[in-house]
Amino acid sequence: MSWHLDVEHVAGIRRGSATLEPGLNAVRASNWQGKSSFLAAIATVLGTASPLTEGATEGRVSLSTDDGEYAVELTRDGRNVRTTGEPYLSAEADRVCADLFAFLGEENEIRRAVREGDDLEPLLTRPLDFEDIDANIAEARRERDRVDEALSEAEDAADRLPTLAGRVSELEAEVEELEAKRAAADAAGGDETREALSDARAERSRVQSRIDRLESTAERVREQLDARNEELDGLDVEDDEELARELDAAKRELNRQERDIELLRGVYDANRRVVAEDRTELLTDVTHGVVDDELACWVCGAETDASSVTERLDDLAERIERRTTAAEASRERVEELTERVESREKRRRRERELQTELRELRERRSDLERRLDDARERDAELAERIDDLREQIESDSEQITDIESELKYANARLDDAKSELESAESEAEKLESLRSQRQSLTEEITRLRRRKQEIKKETRDAFDDAIREIVPLFETGFESARLTSEFDLVVARDGREASLGALSEGEVELLGLATALAGYQAFDVAERVPVMLVDRLGGIADENLGRLTEYLSGTATYLVMTAYPEHSAVEGNDIDPSEWSVVSDSAATRGAE
Repeated sequence: MSWHLDVEHVAGIRRGSATLEPGLNAVRASNWQGKSSFLAAIATVLGTASPLTEGATEGRVSLSTDDGEYAVELTRDGRNVRTTGEPYLSAEADRVCADLFAFLGEENEIRRAVREGDDLEPLLTRPLDFEDIDANIAEARRERDRVDEALSEAEDAADRLPTLAGRVSELEAEVEELEAKRAAADAAGGDETREALSDARAERSRVQSRIDRLESTAERVREQLDARNEELDGLDVEDDEELARELDAAKRELNRQERDIELLRGVYDANRRVVAEDRTELLTDVTHGVVDDELACWVCGAETDASSVTERLDDLAERIERRTTAAEASRERVEELTERVESREKRRRRERELQTELRELRERRSDLERRLDDARERDAELAERIDDLREQIESDSEQITDIESELKYANARLDDAKSELESAESEAEKLESLRSQRQSLTEEITRLRRRKQEIKKETRDAFDDAIREIVPLFETGFESARLTSEFDLVVARDGREASLGALSEGEVELLGLATALAGYQAFDVAERVPVMLVDRLGGIADENLGRLTEYLSGTATYLVMTAYPEHSAVEGNDIDPSEWSVVSDSAATRGAE
């Protein structure tokens, strides 16, 4: 399970090697000894970085694992650095997830966005770009349309099977009867005119069968047109702008109510705790009496007693409850409007689908009508030809010739009927498979449509879980933090919403790590990337650094952190850079000279 790395001319390391063990790996050294550069080398061989040492023309990182060998070469090409070789992470989506959620150095985009108050949504949803959800939905819908057409043909074939089987049986009986008559007549065959008559009859039979099929198909297309038109007429699409304004106003009202509740709850919890723990003397002077304690209100200074304070807190609790009830009603209104927006969009998509289907059905109806006209014209021509041929052979229509003509005609019809029956049976056998395919495609389209919202919810839930663990673990100065539906980071301190600028450097760093870890969980990064890199945590105190190390343990197979020699709380497999050749060594040598 050990990983061995060899590094040449990457970042600040000219040459060095190290072995990673499962669990915590601490790169322990003072400044300028290659700690951060070693993490950059790991990122390079995994495929997310290319920090060629300044002044070097070539660099290389190789990785040896139980599963195989990997290597990445860096070559300077003018002002650019060209990367070749085989990195550990071959998929671009995996490299993006690693860079955003597993490689948590100081320049990690999510940590930086939290520090600078930038928009988090594009970062937390960036891996979805590689899933190309909209294109996959369009492709699945096109495939479902093809399956629907094949399914319609298979259902039509299944409906026609009894009729076709009966027709084959009738024709077989007719052929058998005609063959018996020919044997009894024992006469010679006819001439070219009779042969032509037989051919014309056979061809007309085929044309009439084609007319029957075309008429049946045309009727089915007309029924589909009527059904689609009726469904289109019944669609009622609400006004976009009015509904959107209603939803936006409802969201703003809900957000205002939630902030008010959070503020009131902070005030209530803090004061309730002072009273419950009988610590009012921390805030004001208290005179203990036989019946009740006399004290001055720590907010306005007015004289009061402990019972009155408790009653005021009870009143405040009731006020919070009323506002919570009102917020729940607003939340239900937001959910109702959201459902209406989604329903409207669904009807709009269906309207576009119906318009496309109507256009295709009209084109198909026109084509069928043209083919029907051609077939009917040919049928009329054959009827006239058959009449002409009958007139030619009327004076010389011996029994045997008539029988043979009828027999050939019957055999031709029988062959056509058998062929049509076999084709229909073949189509009908596809019914179950086609229905299963359509169900699978419908489920896939539904899954793809829900994918982005599910990822956003999983990310917010993961952030909430991380915050619930971090707040008591690190004794932060804020009570809570959350990601809104628009991925805005909201922090509450002393019962009020606080800006990130009011937090300490260490608290901001903890929020940045919690945000990145939320994406790590939502996108199952542990299954894609076995390494987590953590660097530049100078804003976090040593005791909190130990808690952070314990909190991150077990997150990834290999956890690699940088640490100073005095960071005793970071304990694991120590990696000592003292044997490495680093850029700072050369600088020190030139200074000595």
